[in-house]
Amino acid sequence: MKVFNSMKEQLQIDFDNIIKTSSFTKRDIELKQNSLNEFIKTGFPNRRQENWKFSDLNQIIKKNIGDLSFYNDYSLSNKIDTSVFIDGLEHNKIVFINGRIEKIDFDYEKKDKIEIIDEPEIDNRLNNFNSLIDLNKAFTYKSYKILIKKDYQLVKPLIIYHITNDKIKSKNINLSLDFQLEENSSLRIIDLFNDNSEKNFLNIFYNFDLKQDAILKNYKIDKIKNKNVKYSFNNIEQADNSLSETFILSSGSNFFKNEINCNLNGKYSSAFINGIFSLSDDRHHEVRTTINHLIENTKSYQLIKSVLDDSSKAVYQGKIFVNSEAQKTDGYQLSKAILLNEASEFNAKPELEIYADDVKCSHGSASGSLDEDSIFYLMSRGLNYQQSRELLINGFLLDVIEKITDTEIKNLIKNMIGFKE
Repeated sequence: MKVFNSMKEQLQIDFDNIIKTSSFTKRDIELKQNSLNEFIKTGFPNRRQENWKFSDLNQIIKKNIGDLSFYNDYSLSNKIDTSVFIDGLEHNKIVFINGRIEKIDFDYEKKDKIEIIDEPEIDNRLNNFNSLIDLNKAFTYKSYKILIKKDYQLVKPLIIYHITNDKIKSKNINLSLDFQLEENSSLRIIDLFNDNSEKNFLNIFYNFDLKQDAILKNYKIDKIKNKNVKYSFNNIEQADNSLSETFILSSGSNFFKNEINCNLNGKYSSAFINGIFSLSDDRHHEVRTTINHLIENTKSYQLIKSVLDDSSKAVYQGKIFVNSEAQKTDGYQLSKAILLNEASEFNAKPELEIYADDVKCSHGSASGSLDEDSIFYLMSRGLNYQQSRELLINGFLLDVIEKITDTEIKNLIKNMIGFKE
């Protein structure tokens, strides 16, 4: 669906305003204009595209936001409310407020082991025929590359705070970060969303480049209820014997689509993606994963579980691709959902695309309601109906949470979601 003339004019006006107030190079401006032109050709994703067959972003934005403005004034800083910072966990920080980076703090780390590069050149390699990446490239105001040097394991986790407040409404916010983990380095990230704004569209792009033996652990938490629309795309490139672990808690926003593209380029590299949808009201969330096994002896594991109430909707699209050279691939994928209301909806689209013959790959999906016999049994042991229901739901979600390999962060997430064992 191409962009209508009125939005096309608004996009170009907002783009020109950003260019006037920036210090981009001539080459960067050309690349950004090209990205904007590509977005204008395609527009927001809709159901005609296979990757969006369950989630028409064009209509979602119209319904939840209406007309969008793409220009944000980044000239003035925002005051940081430190009360939003997580207590009880020493951590490094990157703080975004309304899309503007207000703080980068690696105080717990050795300064010579981390390099922060301001405004790296725009990476025009990854497009993937994704109009939202084009939109992000066109309108990202400032980006950083964070380099973790060889043989360094961060002492403390990094929490990236995504904060919005009531100063913005009907705005499109685009932000981008690039992470490079050199050989035998490791990084733990918590992506934490804290929204006090309404009716905005957040478009986030991360690129991760994992060299040999590098380890990335990335935890995404959207817990606080809000009326924003969000899209997050993570691209992960992995070399020999590298490992990535991603956990997603998808709960708070009106709409949120997390998309992960992982390229297992090196032997014995592995990727683990686990997630929980916990939705109520009419919230609509989606996770889409693409794991590309491109060489022999690689492994992936994916587990997504959903608990859906009221008229909420969850979607999981998961694809395992195995290249012809990727013998000895081990790929596993499973999604399960509990529907607490007849009006709730779960859609799953598991895919296997395999061009090698010596592989072990499987996928599965199942959905249903809570087992009333189990509820009756628990009530006969002295629990009331609500307690019995909560116990069964917690048991259903427990194995996803237990997949979190970092004990400190696992306990933090349990506390955040009020998990009761």
